[in-house]
Amino acid sequence: MIPDVKIVDPTMDLRGLRQADTDSAPGGVSPAGRTTHWFPDLQGLGLRCYATGRRIYIVQARMGGRSRTVTLGSASLITEFEARKLARQVLLRAQTGGDPATDRQAARSAPTFAAFLDDYWRRASPQWKLSTRRTNDVYRRGYLDGAFKGKAVDEITKADVLAWFNQATDRGGPGGANRVYSILAAMFGKAEAWGHRPDGSNPCRGIRLNRRRKMERFLSVQELKSLGEALEEERARYPVHTAAVMLILFSGCRASEVLGLHWSDIRGHRLHLRDSKTGPRTVWIGDEGRAVIDAIVRRRKVDQVFYNWSAGRPIGTLDYYWGRIRDRTGFSTLRLHDLRHTYASHAASLSETLPMIGKLLGHAEVRSTARYTHLDDADVLRTAGEVDGLIAQFICGAAPQASTRA
Repeated sequence: MIPDVKIVDPTMDLRGLRQADTDSAPGGVSPAGRTTHWFPDLQGLGLRCYATGRRIYIVQARMGGRSRTVTLGSASLITEFEARKLARQVLLRAQTGGDPATDRQAARSAPTFAAFLDDYWRRASPQWKLSTRRTNDVYRRGYLDGAFKGKAVDEITKADVLAWFNQATDRGGPGGANRVYSILAAMFGKAEAWGHRPDGSNPCRGIRLNRRRKMERFLSVQELKSLGEALEEERARYPVHTAAVMLILFSGCRASEVLGLHWSDIRGHRLHLRDSKTGPRTVWIGDEGRAVIDAIVRRRKVDQVFYNWSAGRPIGTLDYYWGRIRDRTGFSTLRLHDLRHTYASHAASLSETLPMIGKLLGHAEVRSTARYTHLDDADVLRTAGEVDGLIAQFICGAAPQASTRA
């Protein structure tokens, strides 16, 4: 589809253009009330003028064995320079066997964005994990339903997407906008694959995402002690919730992975996660993690490990309970996910390698693990002392001493 470029209306000068003889009736005006002026230096490019004052750029060429006319755009919306550029593209495609006129006719049948959104969701969502679908449904309701009103899916431009993305950032913050942007980009990718847009025309391409805020929060030794005291104070009232948080801390699992555990998923020191972020995987736990599981009361006919007996259903979220823990500890910004950071960071402090930590966390790539491993200042200071001490020994000519580090 040949795009229209919206800019300031130029002042037209018809001098030097050749008026068409074929369309003219007595008086110089065609029966349709129009006159076409052709550019002598670019064969096929014309300016069509209507009795109403409307002026449009057109290009004529032989396509598919017959003469075809393609409308480039209104003279009030594109300049002569841009019309020439578009005309050359049309003529080049015609010379290589393309048919832009047919492409435009086919494009007019493209669905509206709203209709395409429904179709995409119907075809794509069955392939998503249940948790992914729930999350994407929330983003759809908040940011995609009602977007690009009245526009066909092939009419949406990069400028349209950028304006939408800025609004999404203002409403939902940088992270939320980035997430829903990835959904939209995938949608336009399918629009190309399903023939609703030309190949390589994804309007999301080239738009810079919001910079991710680095989340380097993890618990120090003293903070872990405070957390342990708060958990112990809540244990009598919320024993199962407390056990869930303890297992997150001892395993490095995500909260959803722990809450989704069934008794049949547990074999000794192994947890079989059915629906982790990276697919089914096995998590190894130590004696402390196993002790947490052993302390949970197991009852007949209920396979879920973390079950809220007072509510009569499995625990779906720890938000309320975690809020109580944060109030007790004073860690107002601490997230449950930061316990996963804590697990990884203390593994790093034990000199575990990134590949090993990544396997513990279930990461497919080492670079993902690197975002989670943060060393305590004391660990960094100790290492810095060892390194500069070693270099000093070399400078002074003394033989380096063996490190006492375990």
